[in-house]
Amino acid sequence: MNFASVRIITDDVDRLVGFYEHVLGVTAERPAPVFAELVVPSCTLAIGHSQTAQLFGAGSVMAANNHSVIIEFYVNDVEAEYARLKPAIGDWVKEPTLMPWGNRSMLFRDPDGNLVNLFEPVTEEAIKRFSGRG
Repeated sequence: MNFASVRIITDDVDRLVGFYEHVLGVTAERPAPVFAELVVPSCTLAIGHSQTAQLFGAGSVMAANNHSVIIEFYVNDVEAEYARLKPAIGDWVKEPTLMPWGNRSMLFRDPDGNLVNLFEPVTEEAIKRFSGRG
């Protein structure tokens, strides 16, 4: 089994696609106006319009209602990403900080309020844990 993607349901696909294109530095693939995929080597971030929610079953997903998932991306240099993104991010949760498990992380919210973490393993143990992953 392979992990394929994480999908965010939103009322404004264009706004969220533009945000993640800037954060990830890739152009989204748009197979339909109500759906987009941002593909990076390790994963795919999919974005679907709330109009597609009915395809998953009534009440199964709700746009802009995430309070339990953190979308995480492994980066080579958290400080450089912070400097690049600082002017563009409207809702910073945590500036670059060393976490107890050895990652230097920064957290912010996307336009729908989803929590995003960009992190870099910095301790010897964390670097070893992530070697070969990304």
